[in-house]
Amino acid sequence: MDFRMMGLESPLFHALNQMMDVSDHDTASDKTHNAPTRTYVRDAKAMAATPADVKENPNSYVFVIDMPGLKSGDIKVQVEDDNVLVITGERKREEEKEGVKYLRMERRVGKFMRKFVLPENANTDAVSAVCQDGVLSVTVQKLPPPEPKKPRTIEVKVA
Repeated sequence: MDFRMMGLESPLFHALNQMMDVSDHDTASDKTHNAPTRTYVRDAKAMAATPADVKENPNSYVFVIDMPGLKSGDIKVQVEDDNVLVITGERKREEEKEGVKYLRMERRVGKFMRKFVLPENANTDAVSAVCQDGVLSVTVQKLPPPEPKKPRTIEVKVA
């Protein structure tokens, strides 16, 4: 299907058209060149499946994420590129015991991940994280507001 014939020529539709195009002149390497990697897809699913609350207090930002069943060693909180807060964790499937079989498995297993671009006034050197009762709270302190610049007087010279 060619989306251009329907008047849809955005970059998104162009990418979809390329992925769906099955003409003979394409090679397998051309198709996989623009395809997302498995890691990207896994991280995207993890981010979509990890809800978070973000609160702003007078002196800090607080990020609250449910991490049920995870121990503090299973959770990683990092600051990347000086302004991106990355929270990850992974819950592994329990080892199956002999004679025991699951009749239903609804609890989520796998990777948890969220990334937040921090505001300019976030103090990335003052980040703390506490996990209590399966709820992770990450607090990022705010930098104090900059002091207003005082006017500078320039001496006028007589020529």
